[in-house]
Amino acid sequence: MQETRQGSVTLVLGGVRSGKSRYAQQLAEQSQRVTFVATAKISDDEMQKKIERHREERPAEWTTVEEPLELARVLAHHQLNCDVMVVDCLTIFAANLLEEEGEDGDAIERRVEALCESLRTAWCSVVLVSNEVGSGVVPAYPLGRRYRDLLGEINQRVARVADDVVLMVAGLPLALKGHLEVTL
Repeated sequence: MQETRQGSVTLVLGGVRSGKSRYAQQLAEQSQRVTFVATAKISDDEMQKKIERHREERPAEWTTVEEPLELARVLAHHQLNCDVMVVDCLTIFAANLLEEEGEDGDAIERRVEALCESLRTAWCSVVLVSNEVGSGVVPAYPLGRRYRDLLGEINQRVARVADDVVLMVAGLPLALKGHLEVTL
């Protein structure tokens, strides 16, 4: 298991059900003060059940902040009150950006740049979870392609800022950037 360092940024990528969130949680469990930032909003019964499952899997002593868009503000506000902040996930953050900002590319750019800048200057360690969409099929609809492109761009920009980038495959971590110690 990789150990988080104070002020480090770790991006955990992978496909659906690859173990991304579980791995991020295991990284955070090594610290005493953890803030968990949930980007999901309850949109239907399936999402409500997923959110409830994730809440049950997290330690009760963790602070949870539910914020779909203002990740830079949350990091600035909470970074001194925790050792590690887990952001789960950028995948839904990208969807929230498109839903909120629509065609306003400048507004989306400002939010993404604010996130990257807050990661560069963070006092606490930050672990971000995101889906890797570069290996998937090309979406059939323009909005799907725009979403895939936006998430791919966010992942690339966060990966450039990150000290460590981990790709999860079948529950196993693979270091893409930085150092990874694996204990199975």
